[in-house]
Amino acid sequence: MSIKKKLGLSAATAVLGLSLIGGGTFAYFNDTEVTNNTFAAGTLDIGLKGVDDREEVDLSIDNMKPGDWKVHQIRIYNEGSLDVNDVKLNVDYEVSDADGNNNGEDFADHILVHIMKQGSREVVADWVPLSEIENLVVAEDLKPESGRPYQTDHRQTLRVDFKFHDNGQDQNIFQGDSIDFKLSFEASQKEGELR
Repeated sequence: MSIKKKLGLSAATAVLGLSLIGGGTFAYFNDTEVTNNTFAAGTLDIGLKGVDDREEVDLSIDNMKPGDWKVHQIRIYNEGSLDVNDVKLNVDYEVSDADGNNNGEDFADHILVHIMKQGSREVVADWVPLSEIENLVVAEDLKPESGRPYQTDHRQTLRVDFKFHDNGQDQNIFQGDSIDFKLSFEASQKEGELR
């Protein structure tokens, strides 16, 4: 046999061997399993209730004079599905100066706020001026409500006192004034964890 024929036969044998190896890789058993998965975010949702579990929380006081105060009760509920790390209180207010003669005095500096957690009797704010309430932690570690209406770890009840501070001086400049204010309760989640 000539060298050309030997080389041709070797090349043909190599091509045939490669095609058998390549063709053999497509002949195998196969099995597939599928998992159906969902990532669902939880909810962070707090609710407020006033005295006698009324849905509306109304803290309005009319015809105040220096020395007057009023006690309110606010219940903060965890109505979501996630644990609440803490709830912070902030105040946004606007003073209406009836005669425009407050001489730079802020009426909100004369309205004092006392906040206490019911049950533990822990004082959260000890007669702080309304104007200075900012990022005040009023509730901590609220678990999600589990359908038991009297479960105590999904709510925090606050006693909130407002007082028109009588400083013993002439406060006539505040006659007829009013403060429109909003209390904002902001809940934050607990830190993420290995699940």
